[in-house]
Amino acid sequence: MSSNYSDAKSPWSSITGPNLGYVMEMYDIYQESPELLDPEFAEMFKQYGPPVENSQPSATQAISEAAGTVEPNKFGKVLAAVQLAEAIRAHGHLASDIYPLNDQPKDTSRLEPSAYGLTEQDLREVPVSLLLSEAPSNISNGLEAIAYLKSLYTDKVAFEFSHIVQPQERSWIQAKIEAGEFKPSLDHEKKKEVLDLLTRVEGFEKFVHRTFVGQKRFSIEGVDTLVLLIDELVRLSEEKGTEKIMIGMAHRGRLNVLTHILHKPYEMMFAGFAHVGDEAFLPEDGSVQITKGWFGDVKYHMGAAYTSPKGTNIKLAYNPSHLEIVSPVVAGQTRAAQETTNQPGIADIDSKKAYAILVHGDAAFPGQGVVTETLNYSRIRGFQTGGSIHVIANNMIGFTTEQYDSRSTHYSSDPAKGFEVPVIHVNADDPEAVIAVARFAFEYREKFGKDILIDLIGYRRYGHNEMDEPLVTNPMMYHEVHKHDTVRALYGQQLAAEKVLSEEDVKALDADTQKEMQEAYDHVKENKTDDAPKMTMPEAVSKGYPEVPTGVEKNVLAKMNEELLTWPSDFSVFSKLARILKRREDPFNGKGKIDWAHAETLAFGAILQDGHPIRLTGQDAQRGTFAHRHLVLHDDKTGNELIPLHHISGANASFVVYNSPLTESAVLGFEYGYNVENENALVIWEAQYGDFANMAQMMFDQFISAGRSKWGQKSGLVMLLPHGYEGQGPEHSSARLERHLQMAAENNWTVANLSSAANYFHILRRQAKMLTEEAIRPLIIVSPKSLLRHPLVGAEVDDLTEGHFQTVIEQPGMGTKDKKVERILFASGKMAIDLAERVKDGKGYEWAHIVRVEQLYPFPAEKIQAIVDRYPNVKELGWVQEEPQNMGSWTFAEPYLREIAAGKDVSYYGRIKRQSPAEGDGEAHKAEQTRIIDAALAKA
Repeated sequence: MSSNYSDAKSPWSSITGPNLGYVMEMYDIYQESPELLDPEFAEMFKQYGPPVENSQPSATQAISEAAGTVEPNKFGKVLAAVQLAEAIRAHGHLASDIYPLNDQPKDTSRLEPSAYGLTEQDLREVPVSLLLSEAPSNISNGLEAIAYLKSLYTDKVAFEFSHIVQPQERSWIQAKIEAGEFKPSLDHEKKKEVLDLLTRVEGFEKFVHRTFVGQKRFSIEGVDTLVLLIDELVRLSEEKGTEKIMIGMAHRGRLNVLTHILHKPYEMMFAGFAHVGDEAFLPEDGSVQITKGWFGDVKYHMGAAYTSPKGTNIKLAYNPSHLEIVSPVVAGQTRAAQETTNQPGIADIDSKKAYAILVHGDAAFPGQGVVTETLNYSRIRGFQTGGSIHVIANNMIGFTTEQYDSRSTHYSSDPAKGFEVPVIHVNADDPEAVIAVARFAFEYREKFGKDILIDLIGYRRYGHNEMDEPLVTNPMMYHEVHKHDTVRALYGQQLAAEKVLSEEDVKALDADTQKEMQEAYDHVKENKTDDAPKMTMPEAVSKGYPEVPTGVEKNVLAKMNEELLTWPSDFSVFSKLARILKRREDPFNGKGKIDWAHAETLAFGAILQDGHPIRLTGQDAQRGTFAHRHLVLHDDKTGNELIPLHHISGANASFVVYNSPLTESAVLGFEYGYNVENENALVIWEAQYGDFANMAQMMFDQFISAGRSKWGQKSGLVMLLPHGYEGQGPEHSSARLERHLQMAAENNWTVANLSSAANYFHILRRQAKMLTEEAIRPLIIVSPKSLLRHPLVGAEVDDLTEGHFQTVIEQPGMGTKDKKVERILFASGKMAIDLAERVKDGKGYEWAHIVRVEQLYPFPAEKIQAIVDRYPNVKELGWVQEEPQNMGSWTFAEPYLREIAAGKDVSYYGRIKRQSPAEGDGEAHKAEQTRIIDAALAKA
């Protein structure tokens, strides 16, 4: 569609309310008599065309009446006044009083009337209604209206919302600001409560600093009002009946939040500093819940849960020192808390049941990519949570790095604007402004179901930790900090001046708080013992998984299979895909085998019938990277979707499969968090290729592999990492199996490399059956690619109806003559199938046996030992793998094999040590693969 107007951004796009109405009036005049307008104004209409009407009819009528009173020769001045008003709204934050240390320059260049050729008299002649739609009664002219706008937009709270696309949303925010809602009037009792909480927040830090000299605590001081902000959000949530609040934050201020938001008693907090067991100090009413691992973590990484008297459950997530990495984990926990999953179909979601408060650091927010990965979830159907409330606890410094070295943006909050997140900057030294901002943020989320960001701007009273001397690296800032009163002192002075409390009352409040804390610490000292902390793994974890029956009756599978392949008559499946899927009828009619994806779907169906919801995500997870899965069918005429697993009989839980954003770290973190919150759900993340999991390595390292021993946090998360050497080069061959095996210890997870569709069926079923057991652990499967449709991998129906997951599988046709076997080869996954293709029925290889090690960790040493013991003349145990010698499973398996061998030779067959996982040339790959198999099957 062509247009006579310029494609440049229209100046009208940022004008709303009465200002927009005025411009519309001027456009009407322009159409009739353009010569009556200021030439500059007329030129703008010529270039940009008419403004778009967003005003309500009543507002437009009032504006029309006001515009009618303006003399034609004053139109230019009125337009300039409108531009000034809009500049105050859009750029007032640059001149606002949001920095407690007052150490940042203010830019008022766009806020001065002179910049628009205006005098005070010019402004007096502008009707108020052209600048303010709902002006206070004491505003009588344009000059007073501009002064009023400045008082709103350049005070202790500053606003950025012009980047929001929806005009209704911008208008709502503007109306809230201009109604004076950020100028709260707290009653005396509320003011006293605020001072009391500030006294406790500061008093806790002072007491710890004085009593436990030199111990790290990562003090909140400088952004003390963070606790006020969260406390107000909790209060509002209780009023609304919110069921759960999920909090994610790094270590800065964490101990204070644990104490004053999660209500972890002072005794418990001080016990951590005094190295005394804290269980004796847990509240007897059960309101505070904590979990611990046997190996533990530092106190400022720990989390807790608290149930308030009104029933709202508040959780602070456990978090390592990797700052922002907890954000997607908490988002996943929040989604799980919002969903109802005990009915077939898509899980029901109620975003009002729970929400997340995500506390960020000012250097980390623009610096760490996982922040924007998580912000991207805001409106993605499989990951949205109806809006998170983000808070930057802004110390104006990162460790020792000044802001000019840590970001390219003006504010640390600027990355959020790309996701249309409104940003509210607030001076952390103004407690009442902070409370007003908290109320606004809560109301905004309730109304729009979107993320909102509060930039709580303060400072950091000490160094990065309390043993640092910041004057060494940041002298100018810290000279100012040392001269600056604390927010508690400033607010105490304010209340004394307002006659809310006397100065003596303010001092007494501090003294009483210190006395209370001393008494709590004295109580802790009475319980001190010389006993070393116990680091004993729970028996259920140390025992591992029992043998779990996982077969499903044949008639149940047959009925399910028929239902999965019966589609509505008016639903048109793409004909080629329909033919492929209909072949899944064959195995139940005595023809063909059940391939990998077919076995997976049947396992999912049986798990749903057992009452476990399933959530599967990943890039292209619905179809599957290798076009094998097809859990979501698309009508090729209408585009409508059909999920056959929603329509099987006997299902007692929800099933969802979502294609994820193109990110690994935040998606895997989200799924881990979802599973931690909903222990009954089988949660699966599939990497597009196994090596893509590299981008989520921190999640493996910090949460999935060690969360149980550090924090007592259980997870049954399943990770599918496609793996296999097929000549596709270094980046699409290896799932970096060695990394997961290197971290394997204390039954922390299961690592499997399977060669059988039936075994895949059974391992999924086993994992689901163990979900609510104490022994539950994550499951990593380095899943196949070419094996997905390989006939040697396929299963008979009977393979699914009987038995259980097999940690080892002996190669059919091999090892039948016990006394002739001299070499036993061990392999996993694709390499096991490559060997099977070579030996076929075993004829000519009577001297050898092949054992497929399906579960690499926990290593099935006892079962392998029993196999080896059957062959009296075996001389050699050989490990065969496709990965280079310094990768894959060889270095992990070798110590086990040597112990089993008891002096027999232990050999390695595979690629030599390499710095890259696989060859880049397909022919070189074939030659190397052939060499390995030839060597492994060459009789000595």
